[in-house]
Amino acid sequence: QVQLVESGGGLVQAGGSLRLSCAASGSIASINAMGWYRQAPGRQRESVATITSSGSTNYTNSVKGRFTISRDNTKNTVYLQMNSLKPEDTAVYYCNALRVVNPGWRYNYWGQGTQVTVSS
Repeated sequence: QVQLVESGGGLVQAGGSLRLSCAASGSIASINAMGWYRQAPGRQRESVATITSSGSTNYTNSVKGRFTISRDNTKNTVYLQMNSLKPEDTAVYYCNALRVVNPGWRYNYWGQGTQVTVSS
């Protein structure tokens, strides 16, 4: 089992910055990748940024150049630095941890979510 605890959400004006943190505990060695997803009202949850155990990162197009995902292995924590925030970034942000047992067998673990609201 993996437990994820997020922090760092809040209300910010357009153009501002926030940093989200996700602390992982439990069977951390089994995690292959971690990431941040978001879900706005009336919309499906979407991937925002991911980082693998080897450090490779991937971003959705709408946040490239503005958001940065990073990890501190000594603290078992993943961060999402969000700069130049836009009202369309408003959503509940969820931390995710992925465990791949084999190509057909995956576990997804989720945090409780943290609200990010960007005012115009």
